[in-house]
Amino acid sequence: MAFLELFGCISSGGDEPGEGQQYSSDKKATHATASVFINDNEDGLLHDYDVWLEKLAPHEPTSQYHHNRTGEDNADAHLKRQIMGREVVVAITKGKLDFGPWEQIFYGEFDGRRSKRVLVKIIGE
Repeated sequence: MAFLELFGCISSGGDEPGEGQQYSSDKKATHATASVFINDNEDGLLHDYDVWLEKLAPHEPTSQYHHNRTGEDNADAHLKRQIMGREVVVAITKGKLDFGPWEQIFYGEFDGRRSKRVLVKIIGE
């Protein structure tokens, strides 16, 4: 399991919204064993996620999951992704991602065997 902080990798791009314009940024993991979520960027909390998720959906024994009878052994990664979510929406205010104190966007990787990507959409009106 690994968590990557995405804030430094994502910029709102484009010009600052004009009067009456609103933008939001939609970020989603494009694989069923990865997650995008928002929370505090604190090492202890990220460690707690590792421990908590492994208790909820332990990798071993892999035989406990019906999905793994297909030849895969990543059923736990699918369940962890379901818990952590697949996308977030963040408002953009004055050209910047509008977070609360300490909030950051994270990519959660629960399998690690396939190449994956994060899709970022800037939506305006």
